[in-house]
Amino acid sequence: MNNILKEQLQHKINTRTKPLGSLGKLEEIALQIGQIQNTTSPELKNPTILVFAADHGLADAGVSPFPKEVTEQMVLNFLNDGAAINVFSKQNEINLKVIDAGVDADFGNDTNLIHAKIANGTKNILESAAMTIEECKKAMKTGGEIVEEQFKSGCNIIGFGEMGIGNTSSASLIMSKITGLSVDECTGKGTGHDDEGLKRKKEILKQAFGKYQLNGDPIEILSTYGGFEIAMMTGSFLKAAELNMTIMVDGFIVTSALLVAQKINPEILNNCIYTHASNEQGHIKMLEYLNAQPILNLEMRLGEGTGAAVVYPIIKSAVNFLNQMASFEDAGVSNKD
Repeated sequence: MNNILKEQLQHKINTRTKPLGSLGKLEEIALQIGQIQNTTSPELKNPTILVFAADHGLADAGVSPFPKEVTEQMVLNFLNDGAAINVFSKQNEINLKVIDAGVDADFGNDTNLIHAKIANGTKNILESAAMTIEECKKAMKTGGEIVEEQFKSGCNIIGFGEMGIGNTSSASLIMSKITGLSVDECTGKGTGHDDEGLKRKKEILKQAFGKYQLNGDPIEILSTYGGFEIAMMTGSFLKAAELNMTIMVDGFIVTSALLVAQKINPEILNNCIYTHASNEQGHIKMLEYLNAQPILNLEMRLGEGTGAAVVYPIIKSAVNFLNQMASFEDAGVSNKD
């Protein structure tokens, strides 16, 4: 970390025409982005959210009240500008890209979709690992390549979203294995479970968790329990940090990918801004494990990258005050002695 730059940034923040520290978390965000970009005048360029979609074999075991077909239907909804992420991205002038990471459907040659399918969904982890190590590494590499394409087109701030029926189950299992917390503590209602459904979901996940004796290797954990969308996001996190991009972290499933990625490279956490605390049980515990402070808690738990899209204007405000607000000296305003 460049301590001279940090001091210069802090001086610039402190000498804007405001009481010391009065912009609170905005000041922390400005300081962080300045350090990521290695400048006292950071810029946000071509903000982009990548939404990765994939199906999960475990969905066949009844971990979700919704059928797998909803994944395909929601991808089509994204492509038709009908989902919440479309609304918020358009509102806040964020580029939105949708990726087929492994949906159990054929989308033809739709040019609005990034076709990156590894397979038509993962395997049912009650029977075998979700994917092979080779499939997992391919998904991670593909995620990184998609991020690099956005970077080359001028993007320096990126967020990730996801869609996949059953993916809160994968996220819970990954979380439990990496954090050491019990499956019970890591498992929430996901998309629409009642109390009875949650009880059944936990029983299935405990069975899946107990089936495998893993040694803590993050790639093995990801390939055993993950989805293709989670694997692609893991590779995306790693590549975005390597390219010195600012990363907007969304909710529960996205943060499960971050749990894996930071086991591979802990330095990536320096590039992460935690946009919100999801209302999905487990996310707060994930954030605590990462020693992370979310910007907002709007009791959202939709996924899709919606938390990142909603919070982006706040991140933009942090950069704008740093660059556009007058200093005491420029404004001729007396500062305290």
